[in-house]
Amino acid sequence: MMETTATILPAEWTRQSGVQLTWPHAATDWAYMLDEVQTCFLHIAREIAARELLLIVTPEPEEVKRQISDTVNMENVRLIQCATNDTWARDHGAITLLDADEPVLLDFRFNGWGLKFASDKDNLITRRLIDANALHGRYVNCLGFVLEGGSIESDGKGTLLTTSECLLSPNRNGQKTQKEIETYLHNTFHVQQVLWLDHGYLAGDDTDSHIDTLARLCPNDTIVYVQCTDTTDEHYETLRLMEEQLKTFRTLKGEPYRLLPLPMANAIIEDGERLPATYANFLILNEAVLYPTYNQPDNDRRAAEVLQQAFPDYEIVGIDCRALICQHGSLHCVTMQYPIGVLR
Repeated sequence: MMETTATILPAEWTRQSGVQLTWPHAATDWAYMLDEVQTCFLHIAREIAARELLLIVTPEPEEVKRQISDTVNMENVRLIQCATNDTWARDHGAITLLDADEPVLLDFRFNGWGLKFASDKDNLITRRLIDANALHGRYVNCLGFVLEGGSIESDGKGTLLTTSECLLSPNRNGQKTQKEIETYLHNTFHVQQVLWLDHGYLAGDDTDSHIDTLARLCPNDTIVYVQCTDTTDEHYETLRLMEEQLKTFRTLKGEPYRLLPLPMANAIIEDGERLPATYANFLILNEAVLYPTYNQPDNDRRAAEVLQQAFPDYEIVGIDCRALICQHGSLHCVTMQYPIGVLR
């Protein structure tokens, strides 16, 4: 008999109150291409605020208001002044549980993807949002454990999907064994199984293979994932092994997942380095899916078709994210959704 619990880690497609963006500014690594990335953020902001609330975290609220007020539905925008290092809300944002009484906001330690980048200010954002009454729910301090939102996927039914490359990184929770980490995930997120992907990476990725760059849980026991069909591509073998492992995964009812392959983006090279362009890095909203495009018409179109299969009742909206991959992330990485009740 499986234990049932009133507390769940909701799927991303659970009804949302809104989404957080942490806005790029001149004191971030975006300084050299600020106009370009702010234009991308503007497009994301416009699509979110057309449908639900948008919380923008920025040290410069008046400047952001000036940038967006002509094109974004400002009635749905909440601006909060806060010092920030960078823009990756997926990884410094609160992770929300739902229980019978109220949302539960888990504040994990963000350490710049295993001590690669400064994160002192970003690690304080969630606490400051709670103190400013911008996020509503019961705050839980999880700062003894390093975890980023981009490293876990939930189906809202008791399954959590992650990658061993990231969660077992020695610079995150290196003092813990895989078994100890899995027990922590079970207890913290009230899940019944953890599926560990052992293969798959993207060149140019800083995160140690976040799951949201490779494979994503979708409704109706579906997983969409990046598939590489070019045998000369450096990703071919590892993504082939990832695909084979996905075929072995089972739902809690013992059924195989419905697997839908996304195309691999053509290589985008900057300064001799391949950038981590991936179609798996999409954001699910109420009634819409925002997905990254890379000015590759055939791939962009094919990705939209696959996502439409996974989300038949949703509008599929492409946003050019070539700017975001210059700092090694994409659309899902810069957003964090909050279920009903968290944003007001």
